[in-house]
Amino acid sequence: MSSNPVVQFGADAQYHAEGKPNFENDQRASVAKQDLRNGKTSSEPTFFKVSSTRKRCIAVIATIGLFAGMAVGIWLLVKFFVKSLAHQDPNTLQDTEMTMSYNGAGSDVTTSTPRKVSFRINAENLLEVQVEGRPGWLLACHDGWKPSLGTVICRQLGHIRFLYHKGVNKTDIMLNYNQEFAQVVSTQNNSTDHMWQPRTTCSSGRIVALKCSECGTYAKTSQTEGSDSTLGQWPWQVRLYFNSRLVCSGSVVTEQWIITAAHCVHKSLQVSGWLAVAGMVTHLCTEQCSSFALEKIIYHQNYNEKSHDYDIALMKLKSPLRFSESIQSVCLPQYNQDLPVGMQCWITRWGYTKDNTHNPQLLKEVAIPLISSKICNDFYQGVITPRMLCAGYLDRNGDAGQKN
Repeated sequence: MSSNPVVQFGADAQYHAEGKPNFENDQRASVAKQDLRNGKTSSEPTFFKVSSTRKRCIAVIATIGLFAGMAVGIWLLVKFFVKSLAHQDPNTLQDTEMTMSYNGAGSDVTTSTPRKVSFRINAENLLEVQVEGRPGWLLACHDGWKPSLGTVICRQLGHIRFLYHKGVNKTDIMLNYNQEFAQVVSTQNNSTDHMWQPRTTCSSGRIVALKCSECGTYAKTSQTEGSDSTLGQWPWQVRLYFNSRLVCSGSVVTEQWIITAAHCVHKSLQVSGWLAVAGMVTHLCTEQCSSFALEKIIYHQNYNEKSHDYDIALMKLKSPLRFSESIQSVCLPQYNQDLPVGMQCWITRWGYTKDNTHNPQLLKEVAIPLISSKICNDFYQGVITPRMLCAGYLDRNGDAGQKN
């Protein structure tokens, strides 16, 4: 008997695992054939019938295996393709700077180099986009626009809230004959620097009108250095009292939030002792001013009392302000806004004007230029951190003026 494994078919038939019949001798096979010719039924198994049936089984199994293999192959291919897309670098899907050239067919020729964009809202509430290194402002196409972009752009422009947006037909406004446009091509990245492409036209025929919350609105008056302020000229200015004593100033950010300095509040966190007064330019509260109790005080967790680094805090009012000509919110700086050396900034304050000799009754204002932090640190022994600005004038000897 063979040592190979066998499969039983009937009483004493044997098949090797390879599927080949194992006859005892040729005579046995001849007898089986003769019995079939004579119509006799033999007790011996009919090997040829078994072999034919098994071949059909093998063919069916092979066919099923072929289709199963194809299905598995397709599944693996799809899985690999989806996985490769999921792991693709998002930056490769983002917009890059589009250098435009116009030909007779109106096609756009592009190059792929990183660039940044700036935004502004014009007098007609139309959103305009400026590409770094490219002159002029581009109107924003409504194609691909999403409301979430309105919130991001309004905040970058210094506004707290995004109010509304809509698509305006180009035919409803007056456009320059050479006006160009910018279109959103991707919103997968939170940064607005990588989602805009310049266009020669908007396929939808509409452009974006955007409205942000009001800020920075003030009464237009003539401003002279060191002069007294008038009511409504700095409507976001707030006087902050603690236990009935004037200790600091703040600025209105929203109807219910005030921004101030951490050094004013970090030792006096009892909200019951504080009072915020808005809408005034003198020590005396007139009918235009309003007083508000505080609900919450938050100062920066990294504030350093010695260096005054991270010197910023927020105050939440118990009840909201009512905006008027004398009470308005300030515009916050744009994200990563460039503040060049020499830029004129306005300072407003109640307090001493010179050498701590006089405490004015009126809010004072003065314009001063920004000074290089490096120059400022040369005079103040490195106390100016990246979170600080230095402003003022240098005297005749090149020394910095009084640090505030």
